Amino acid sequence: MVSDGISSLGRTELIFIDPGVKINGSYYQSTLLRQHLLPAIRSTSGPFFTFQQDNAPAHRARETVALLSAETPDFIGQHWSPNSPDLNLVDYAIWGILQERVYRCRIRDVDHLKERLIDEWHHFDQRIIDRAVGQWRRCLCNCIREKGRHFEHQI
Repeated sequence: MVSDGISSLGRTELIFIDPGVKINGSYYQSTLLRQHLLPAIRSTSGPFFTFQQDNAPAHRARETVALLSAETPDFIGQHWSPNSPDLNLVDYAIWGILQERVYRCRIRDVDHLKERLIDEWHHFDQRIIDRAVGQWRRCLCNCIREKGRHFEHQI
């Protein structure tokens, strides 16, 4: 599994989770958020940023919500539509493009996959991220219009 953060100000490095690691609330809070994501986001964005995540179980754990509510300046989490993954910028606008680029060549093994991901992420055009960020408000309006149901066909 791979995690990252994106914004109009830049992006974090890719964060790789070792195979077999169970991503529960505790691991997500102590390892991914506190050790990796939040410091990387602050380094990229400074002290003022909006933190958004999807509705994965580790993300909606009570302790995770409390941590992010306390340690991020603007946290979108309590009101996430459970049936609308289309609101996640990385999922609807970034990973598909990255995946297409990574798999342009045959992947030999997990280490080669990591190399390809890192290389393509390093060369990923910030304008693609900026467009995704710019579309987010429209996606949010589509989500409201569709009453939280999928709306990917309208993006």
